[in-house]
Amino acid sequence: MTDKNDLDRQIERLYRCEALEESEIQILCAKAREILVEDGNVQRLNAPVIVCGDMHGQFYDLLELFKVAGRVPEEKFLFMGDFVDRGHFSLETFLLLLALKVRHPDRIALIRGNHETRQITQVYGFYDECMRKFGSSSVWRFCTDLFDYLSPAALIDSKVFCVHGGLSPSIQYLNQIHCLDRKQEVPHEGPMCDLLWSDPEDQEGWEMSPRGAGYLFGSDVVDRFRHDNDLDLICRAHQLAMTGYKWHFNKSVLTVWSAPNYCYRCGNVASILELDEALRRSFIIFDAATPDNRKRPTKVPQAEYFL
Repeated sequence: MTDKNDLDRQIERLYRCEALEESEIQILCAKAREILVEDGNVQRLNAPVIVCGDMHGQFYDLLELFKVAGRVPEEKFLFMGDFVDRGHFSLETFLLLLALKVRHPDRIALIRGNHETRQITQVYGFYDECMRKFGSSSVWRFCTDLFDYLSPAALIDSKVFCVHGGLSPSIQYLNQIHCLDRKQEVPHEGPMCDLLWSDPEDQEGWEMSPRGAGYLFGSDVVDRFRHDNDLDLICRAHQLAMTGYKWHFNKSVLTVWSAPNYCYRCGNVASILELDEALRRSFIIFDAATPDNRKRPTKVPQAEYFL
């Protein structure tokens, strides 16, 4: 019981955006690794479930999300990656989700985004944030080592395929994802990279992505992939949607975006997708936390990691 009580106290502190000690973070990451290592490359989930997109360190907007959707464990959640970078509170955002995963492993699922890598986090803010808050890279290393254990995809009731970015020309069947070695830094190319970096585009076939990693994929690619894997929907995040979500290709692909007023300046609303027991879809739209419901970081970063 002590472990659960300690964890509950840590979760309460994290909900208040209070820092954990470095030793507590190390232990939390070690416990999370024991749980994540058991997950398959395609996590299998049952509806009902609430599907969430990018959070990007916008901790107080994560609290808004829980305010409108309910909290773990009363509700079950899937977060589709990009927990860190750009926002002021990447560490607290990731650690809260991680602590909830350790405490209620069957009520929250986390998959990997393209920002859950060592290289990207050294450019877009998470590394610098850990250095500011702890004066060393140890906490950043605990977290980035854990990123390697996050699954690249999830499947809800065998019908809704969830991935951070999109599809890959190297993957025709879901079974091929199971064969990937995910416990590594995301490569610069290849199927694992594609799943985290690719985007839907109004075109036919495949094109190289202007992002410099992954591909742009067209409606014909989606139709073939859905047919071959008996899927109803491909759900993903990765791209800012000003209205919180965006449909593609006659509602066969859905982008869910959960970071309102992205980078504290984009003015967008955010959304989450609710799937009920019958996989019926509904959306909750929410705004950014008001200024009186958020605090500024005590040490403001020297650089901003915007668009």
